[in-house]
Amino acid sequence: MIVTTTESVEGARIASYLGIVSGDAVLGTNVFKDLFASIRDVVGGRAASYEKVLQDGKDMAIADMIARAKELGADAVVGVDLDYEVIGGDSKTLLMVSVNGTAVTLGG
Repeated sequence: MIVTTTESVEGARIASYLGIVSGDAVLGTNVFKDLFASIRDVVGGRAASYEKVLQDGKDMAIADMIARAKELGADAVVGVDLDYEVIGGDSKTLLMVSVNGTAVTLGG
């Protein structure tokens, strides 16, 4: 499955548009990650635990979108857009990752 942020697939013709497909992932973080991330914010550096959660969320949302595109018989998903949102605060923080694109079939 080809997944691209561009509106077309180089070297291929889009034969049909099957519709918008999406994928979502909502992941919880925990108090310890929040604590260490806030310390990192003060002293500088990267918050590797949050980066991992973010990557996991992105991977899950994209996999979900691809599964939906395959159900429609798509060869590719074009025009992919990723969105991130933090929900909650204080001791409960959720990260929501949403991905959308257009499922297409490709022709010669």
